[in-house]
Amino acid sequence: MNSTGNDIVSLNAVNIPRTLQPRFYSKILCATEIAVYSEAGLTQIPFERYVWLLWSIKESAYKFLQRHNPGLVFSPTKFIVTGLYIPATNSPALMEGAGFEDEQVYKSTITFASKTLYSRSLINEDFIFSIVNHEDHFENIFWGIRSMDSSEPARQSADVRSFLMDKLNGLVPYNNLSISKDQHGCPMLMRGTQELNIPVSLTHHGYYVAYSCRLHEIVHSYSH
Repeated sequence: MNSTGNDIVSLNAVNIPRTLQPRFYSKILCATEIAVYSEAGLTQIPFERYVWLLWSIKESAYKFLQRHNPGLVFSPTKFIVTGLYIPATNSPALMEGAGFEDEQVYKSTITFASKTLYSRSLINEDFIFSIVNHEDHFENIFWGIRSMDSSEPARQSADVRSFLMDKLNGLVPYNNLSISKDQHGCPMLMRGTQELNIPVSLTHHGYYVAYSCRLHEIVHSYSH
């Protein structure tokens, strides 16, 4: 499935007391995910970060699937996160790359109905960033995170598009590139009036913006 989905959570913008209320987090976590937090020894992660980590994974999975199922409704508790792997190092220094270093990355499996997806997440003191893919490897997924001096949505929307375009202009052999949205709100990479088969995903929250894109075929042909 040719798609990508990502999400970023600015930890300075979340309401921790509200996050810790069962009435709030039970709308994000299913009963199994709540139980696993204690039973699987995940308490090294503060519970509020666990909630927002799973939110970012589920939101990324929803974006991934929505591209091919525009009528999909986001119901977080129906996206089930299992097998959460916690890295030894959880303060990643990288803010942009292709794929991920295993020692820096959280990993999990997500199931939704008959679909199985895989995630990679970065966590530091400021943000949680997740990307989802249909394969359990991410070598062809390009991503980037950038901090901003404004949390105004219009500025963030423009900045994250500019951020992604700067990356793509160095990777693909096309000019006249732009980012548009389809009728369901999914971002599309365009060459003039033609949509390219390069899925992209954009996200922003608080003072952070981020992108992901899948470039397997175009990078392969461009490198030759």
